[in-house]
Amino acid sequence: MGKRVVIGLSGGVDSSVAAYILKKQGYDVIALFMINWHDHTGTLTGQCTWEDDSLIAKMVAKKLDIPFHIVDLSEDYKKRVVDYMFREYEKGNTPNPDVLCNREIKFDSFLKECDKYNADYVATGHYCRVENIKNEDDTETFRLLAGTDSNKDQSYFLCQLNQYQLSKSMFPIGEMIKPEVRRIAAELNLPTATRKDSQGICFVGKVDLPVFLQQKLKSIKGNVIEISSSFMEKKKHIDKIPENFRKLCFAYPLKPWNGKVIGEHQGAQFYTIGQRKGLNIGGHERPLFILETDVKRNIIYVGEGENHPGLYRPGLFIAQENIHWIRPDLKMSVGETRNYLVRIRYRQPLESAKLYQKKEGIYILFDREQRGVTPGQFAAWYDKDEVIGSGTIEANPPEN
Repeated sequence: MGKRVVIGLSGGVDSSVAAYILKKQGYDVIALFMINWHDHTGTLTGQCTWEDDSLIAKMVAKKLDIPFHIVDLSEDYKKRVVDYMFREYEKGNTPNPDVLCNREIKFDSFLKECDKYNADYVATGHYCRVENIKNEDDTETFRLLAGTDSNKDQSYFLCQLNQYQLSKSMFPIGEMIKPEVRRIAAELNLPTATRKDSQGICFVGKVDLPVFLQQKLKSIKGNVIEISSSFMEKKKHIDKIPENFRKLCFAYPLKPWNGKVIGEHQGAQFYTIGQRKGLNIGGHERPLFILETDVKRNIIYVGEGENHPGLYRPGLFIAQENIHWIRPDLKMSVGETRNYLVRIRYRQPLESAKLYQKKEGIYILFDREQRGVTPGQFAAWYDKDEVIGSGTIEANPPEN
């Protein structure tokens, strides 16, 4: 029997096929299903619960003839992911729970749980790859690479993993494309072969976010202020001063007197930059989009049209304490400048940018302005198809 691998079997087609591949390769495979959420407040009706997922995962394990176990990690998930989400939204940020879930749960709490089964490795159904480099001193450096299927690449979601986590990780379908995964599942007659991919918050499912957030965040009426395109064009032109990184990254905190009040909202913390739905304000030829939120004043700023200049930013800032290097050996020194490819959301094409390492953190300036740069989200930088590092986007870079 080969080395032991514990696979996180979720009840989806990707982890099912990953389990099959591992067994076919001769590994001693154990399936472990994670329960991470019990409360269904705000969850949209008709969405699968963990009970449904666990039953299907158990059927897959039986079909593949591998041991099946269940672990309840809901306490950790609440403390380390959900409570974090509430804190971030309260501050006016838009967190990415999937990135946090991978860092804090799948590759930490779950990884520790796998030690109870004497696992040599932990596997998931992510579309990404891990490779190792032999160093001159006989140590190893692990590389996180994008999945072969560019339409399904999930390396962005793993951009906060560290060297130890990567050293214990296996991604059996990282070299495959989704249609091939579906084909194998169908040939094996797995119960997940035709199951739709899960959507929404990691382990919670698709939710009505305002309802979900209202469990802890109060609704408070505030003003919706419309900002004209001409005002933003003028402000951008005035503020584009090359020596000032702060103005280049977030040149414009908007003020109430910059526009006109056109309606009310139920709480600035319930909205995010680039959002279109949920405003319910008429009288415009084109849709309104959120340009900026101000939770202190409880104001949201909107602009008409999907190409409103206020939706675009030349750059972003990541505070020093929030910078994470997957490759510590490639960490930048203060004063250093490098060119990387950068992604600020899942499925976004990689964009060319220049990274400036300063004492206070990293400034990222894009070759072309980016739409919907959102505080609280993660920016990840790549060298070709390798993820080098990442960090959370700040709302207000320091003055420099």
